[in-house]
Amino acid sequence: MPILSVLDLSPVAEGSTPGQALNNSRDLARHAERLGYRRFWLAEHHNMTGIASAATAVAIAHVAQGTRTIRVGAGGIMLPNHAPLTIAEQFGTLESLYPGRIDLGLGRAPGADMATARALRRTLVGGEDRFPQDVAELMAYFRDPEPGQAVVATPGAGLKVPVYILGSSTFGAQLAAYLGLPFAFAAHFAPQQLEEALAYYRAGFRPSEQLDRPYVILGVNTVAAETDDEAAFLFTSTQQAFVNLRTGRPGRMPPPVAGYAEALDPAHRAILDGVLSQAVVGGPQTVRRGLTAFAAAHGADELILATQVFDHHKRVRSFEIAAEAMGLSAAA
Repeated sequence: MPILSVLDLSPVAEGSTPGQALNNSRDLARHAERLGYRRFWLAEHHNMTGIASAATAVAIAHVAQGTRTIRVGAGGIMLPNHAPLTIAEQFGTLESLYPGRIDLGLGRAPGADMATARALRRTLVGGEDRFPQDVAELMAYFRDPEPGQAVVATPGAGLKVPVYILGSSTFGAQLAAYLGLPFAFAAHFAPQQLEEALAYYRAGFRPSEQLDRPYVILGVNTVAAETDDEAAFLFTSTQQAFVNLRTGRPGRMPPPVAGYAEALDPAHRAILDGVLSQAVVGGPQTVRRGLTAFAAAHGADELILATQVFDHHKRVRSFEIAAEAMGLSAAA
């Protein structure tokens, strides 16, 4: 069985607030820790009223402070939005506060619309094209400083925070292979190049100080409930959110709507068919079969589950059902 982890966007539901969303994230992480999930990652997005984790390092600190053993990290930091030194200091601080529990996943997309990306990067040079160089610079800040080194990340230097490359195409796969880093593919929203990216990653992998063999993490939309019908109903919130986003109407997480997908026109159905083709939705046995088959088909070492459910208690219950179905061992 693959390792299971949690990918959280800290969703802001309609009628709720970002503060409540962030507290819900911490509560979910406590449950994930109890249930035996390996790690809890938060994602960087900007100018999106339905996502509360824009200040990702701050959100990670909030979650890590409320947990004891689960790894907490970024899935991911969109590095072109930041100076590498800034991220080294932020995650060096997190590692100093919560030693042995912090992960740093890195992506090269803006995590925002282009106007917001320009607002974020107004004093930076480069962008996505400099991503490989920026990753190398960031990793260098985590090594032991050399004599005479002019710029030292404090905290950060010598802490060797583990780095993961995130991607939804072959670019990230090739970079992760070249650097000898774990690779997390975003099959939960961009599954089209999954097989090609994994082939590049495995064929080109070069062992590194951090990793001696390829390690694959796959994001997968998962909604588990007591029955297939209930899970399908809860999943309509995710479906609405994706349609709204892809048609230029992003907003807060909407409540579920019975028969939502069936009532869509063909163009909107095509959006869902493309984005959510790998989603696993159903009762315990359906989820077990779906996650097991997906991991086996792609040789995943780890699945990181993205579960966007309107009601927080039902979202927690979804992770409980998935953990039970996949045989995770709850913490004592």
